[in-house]
Amino acid sequence: MMKKILLIITGGIASYRALDLIREIKRSGDDVTCVMTKSACEFVQPISFATLSKNKVYTELFDLDNESEIGHINLSREADLIVIAPATANTLYKIANGVADDLVSTIMLASNKPTLIAPSMNVKMWENQNTVSNVLKLKEQGIHFVGPNKGEMACGEIGYGKMASVEEIKKEIDYILKPGFLDGKRALVTSGPTIEKIDPVRFLSNNSSGKQGHAIADALRRHGADTNLISGPVNIKDPENVKVTKVNSAEEMLNACRENLPVDIAIFAAAVSDWKSSEVADTKIKKSPENENLTLNLEQNQDILKEISTLNKNRPELIIGFSLETDNLEEKAKEKLKNKSCDWIIANGHHNGKESVFDSEMNSVKLIKNDSLEDWGYLTKYDIAEKLCMKISKFFNEAA
Repeated sequence: MMKKILLIITGGIASYRALDLIREIKRSGDDVTCVMTKSACEFVQPISFATLSKNKVYTELFDLDNESEIGHINLSREADLIVIAPATANTLYKIANGVADDLVSTIMLASNKPTLIAPSMNVKMWENQNTVSNVLKLKEQGIHFVGPNKGEMACGEIGYGKMASVEEIKKEIDYILKPGFLDGKRALVTSGPTIEKIDPVRFLSNNSSGKQGHAIADALRRHGADTNLISGPVNIKDPENVKVTKVNSAEEMLNACRENLPVDIAIFAAAVSDWKSSEVADTKIKKSPENENLTLNLEQNQDILKEISTLNKNRPELIIGFSLETDNLEEKAKEKLKNKSCDWIIANGHHNGKESVFDSEMNSVKLIKNDSLEDWGYLTKYDIAEKLCMKISKFFNEAA
């Protein structure tokens, strides 16, 4: 069945690549209507888009013929999908903050349709905290992103900021227009830290924010999976339409995982404490001359990833672990993949090259399987979650 796509082109050097995107969309038998910002028209003439799309190109909000029928509302309502490619930092700001001062931003404010954004900008603009905040705000609203990719910019700088390839954008379009590609699958995700009591007021734990695990649970749910999230203590919002079980200790997390089996997919993103106190004091341990050099006896917690991966009954079909290391990342992650008997490992260092991954919106990860390694580079945790869902979908499609 033919789908209607509203393609929005904003002003950037990558504007011309939207012409190739139109060709790819038309080859699939779908219809394309284009909207261009004034800046985009400085890079490519509207007639080029009109010729390829075989539809009128819209450029002005105050077009008397169009607005007599409240055209910006119609444009936002008639499409099955809105694609913004390329999307500038300015456009991201307007959409994220509800600005409606031109045709594009007004369409987006009036839209109730799924949206895919392909950013394109200078690397420093992409990494700017204002842009990062705007992107996160849009992702929290359910807007899809593809790219940007790493490469050499028109300005000569190298880094993330290049618009995703036409092939990548088209692939994302296909996924979105076939919603629920994980329909019928059940997923389990662990997230956040665990805490292990020493006494009533003290505990062992770590700095995990839970942002990565929560992003994964949210992405799985949006792509159709019936998702259960087992979360340690975090200070972030629970994803919507996801069953959430709150736990504190590693033992509680393991028990909650067992109780939520069977599932098809299990992703262990939680930073589980490896150790716990052998004895938990009933009262607060007080300082005194006698215990000036207090010694804590620790014992290992049960290994949740290994426990679930080695089940004879109710083992999930796909089990993905996380491996955070401070050194020898690939070597230790591969060793963990083997020793834990899981299927994939997401490996990340405790520092993403710019800051600690704890509480950061960004991460730098590698997907490690028994026979391959993929370096995903420096991405937002939302992007990692989306990319992981695509890999999971491919896994089940190939297994079918």
